[in-house]
Amino acid sequence: MLYKKSPNGIIECFLCAHFCKIADGKFGFCGVRQQKEGKLYTHAYGEVIASHVDPVEKKPLYHFLPGSLSYSIATRGCNFKCGFCQNWQISQLAVKSGTGGGSCELKPEEVVREARKNKCKSISYTYTEPTIFFEYAYDTSRLAKKEGIYNIFVTNGFMTKQMLEAAHPFLDAANVDLKTFSDETYKKVCHGRLQPVLDSIKLMHKLNIWVEITTLVIPGMNDSDAELSKIADFIASVDTEIPWHVSGFHPDYKFVDAAPTPVSALKKAEAIGKKAGLHHVYMGNVWGESPQTLCYGCKEVLVKRSGYIIEKNSIESGKCPKCGKLIKGVWQ
Repeated sequence: MLYKKSPNGIIECFLCAHFCKIADGKFGFCGVRQQKEGKLYTHAYGEVIASHVDPVEKKPLYHFLPGSLSYSIATRGCNFKCGFCQNWQISQLAVKSGTGGGSCELKPEEVVREARKNKCKSISYTYTEPTIFFEYAYDTSRLAKKEGIYNIFVTNGFMTKQMLEAAHPFLDAANVDLKTFSDETYKKVCHGRLQPVLDSIKLMHKLNIWVEITTLVIPGMNDSDAELSKIADFIASVDTEIPWHVSGFHPDYKFVDAAPTPVSALKKAEAIGKKAGLHHVYMGNVWGESPQTLCYGCKEVLVKRSGYIIEKNSIESGKCPKCGKLIKGVWQ
């Protein structure tokens, strides 16, 4: 899906914002899409590298069916090369480089059957980048929708308008990694760009896909007051009720020499988010912290969490039972 053939035999892929131009026999940047004699093929379809039953809070989604389970799947590959990737062991596998082993076949109907068997209210396309296994996610999500199962993308947001418009009838929610507000850092560290990610967030919101945003706060890369303020101000400009997850980083992959994120940096990010007008800012990857969802009107605790366990959810018809304030999300 989502490509066209040029007169000179080059295929132009418009699945993601790299807009790769692919010659015969060659691969796109993702390493799993290949041109063969004028057609574009995916090596990712149905080739699952990871599958788990997760709490939806692990995505993380805090305003989308709290307390429910999500059947989570991934194929190999990614359209970013982030040096700080926490799932690099699978995201950086690519057929192009001969590192494509370890997967097993799981057909769309089998994914939906597994979700039902495990009493999951949703299917999450996650761990790696769902954009690059879009056809697989697309077919699976259509089947899931018919069965009353919700669909979630956990994504870097580096996708095209065409892809989102194709996905949105079946896509219910997304957690988007907004990694930095520096185009230079996106280019240098992720091999991507900032603007397409911002455009995706705005378009998802416009299409009524429920959006939450995660920023992995990395010391020395994106933890300055100015940088965090730009991220918070952007989110607020789209909708002050979009939840912002500010998560702690641990040294990994090519960032093994970087320092882990101190809790003080996450608390600073939380304060910056609230100053920008965001109603819901959550700290993640912090030992002993279980962020609660508060009513931003009267400060009543609406959703009380203990780790990934929901101890209390008092939201009624999307509203605070105490003051009646509308709390955006998907709560039923």
